[in-house]
Amino acid sequence: MRLITAAELDQQPEAVLHSKFLCVSRFLHRTTATTTQRANALASLENINQAIIRRRLKGPGM
Repeated sequence: MRLITAAELDQQPEAVLHSKFLCVSRFLHRTTATTTQRANALASLENINQAIIRRRLKGPGM
């Protein structure tokens, strides 16, 4: 899995962010410890989570 960066997530609607979070979470479950794929999935989840938080802090219509 490639790393999903914060810049890629900036313009995505919140529904898409939640969908990506679920997909990456499922992928993470299938990885083994100490692999690059697992590290990328964990970092991607963190980036997606932060994007969701930023979106909620902005409020509706912002």
